[in-house]
Amino acid sequence: MGLFNNKPHLYCFVAFQKNLYHMKYKTLLLFLLLICFSVSAQQTINGSLMHDGIQRDYILYIPANYNGNTDVPLVLNFHGYGSNATEQMNYGDFRDLSDTEGFLLVHPQGTTINGERGWNVGFPGSGSTTDDVGFTEALIDELANLYAINLDRVYATGMSNGGFMSFLLACQLSQKIAAIASVTGSMTPDTYGVCSAQHPIPILQIHGTSDSVVPYNGDLNWTLSIVDVISYWLSYNNCDTTPTVTTLPDIDPLDGSTVTHIVYSDGDNGVTTEHMKVIGGGHTWPGSAFNFPGTNQDINASTEIWAFFSKYDINGSLAVNDLDKIQVMISPNPTKTKINLSLNLSQDLNYELYSAIGQQLLNGTIKTNSQEIDLSNLPANIYYLKLGDQVFKVLKSN
Repeated sequence: MGLFNNKPHLYCFVAFQKNLYHMKYKTLLLFLLLICFSVSAQQTINGSLMHDGIQRDYILYIPANYNGNTDVPLVLNFHGYGSNATEQMNYGDFRDLSDTEGFLLVHPQGTTINGERGWNVGFPGSGSTTDDVGFTEALIDELANLYAINLDRVYATGMSNGGFMSFLLACQLSQKIAAIASVTGSMTPDTYGVCSAQHPIPILQIHGTSDSVVPYNGDLNWTLSIVDVISYWLSYNNCDTTPTVTTLPDIDPLDGSTVTHIVYSDGDNGVTTEHMKVIGGGHTWPGSAFNFPGTNQDINASTEIWAFFSKYDINGSLAVNDLDKIQVMISPNPTKTKINLSLNLSQDLNYELYSAIGQQLLNGTIKTNSQEIDLSNLPANIYYLKLGDQVFKVLKSN
């Protein structure tokens, strides 16, 4: 089978680890300050558990603002076939977002399948009997025992084979998964055949039309087309069949690709089925610092995925299920200069504007039901406006 004769991605990364401390301290005072700082510093923990008699490994990233007193979301980030947890942590990197948004981030490690690490999602010819769904469930349970995790807000994402794994979890572990996002992955015929999700599942599919590893148009032998995947989930979620289609700004005209965002909304429990179609994009993670050929740089997949996840818990849309959520209208969007916010405020509300890589650019306080925010000094790009605990995408054009 071609999938195993040609690795879905041959990443040769030099894994790098964030160094929190670069200075030698010379006094006791500085030493004590360093200790105090380290208590709240980010942590990267290599962990393992036994499942079905096999030691299963993972890498957990804990943001500096985690205190153990408040339940926080958990994001599972699955690597692709032939890759590993460390490479995925660096390639499809969510760590800066974890630091700013406060969620725990875990990178599970696959087992060996035909000589390379991967996930047992029913690929023909794999020969694997590994229960990766059971391992994922055990991993969620273990982390929930060790850390303060909001079990209504557990999300799965991944690259290539890791995207296939995310879809498998949506089908077979939906009782523990609030939403999934796949980057260059799809569904196998096996996954499609046994899919039995127990609740509406918000779905985000990011995929390049020129993907030569997991073909956009599918392969009857082992993978559904992206159109068929989206069709399945918009039907299951009972979404509107007429989508909202937005062509995103071509921020990097040299990357050889553009992005169209297709949203099927108004599903049961307020969920959406969404597709970010990377026209001309390859088998890559958009926005990654590892800018391999075919990588779109108009969006950052990690930022898009978290903005998507942050709208949902296991019961559906947070805006639908929380009567205290604000209602907001942003116009014009896209904009060339300013945006106007129309809100239903009962009290002052703080806002923050972030870049696509999670850098805070603006902040302030909204005191009325009408607010203007000036973006004229910012370049054309995609930005994220955080209002309370809601996140909205803002497009700045030239």
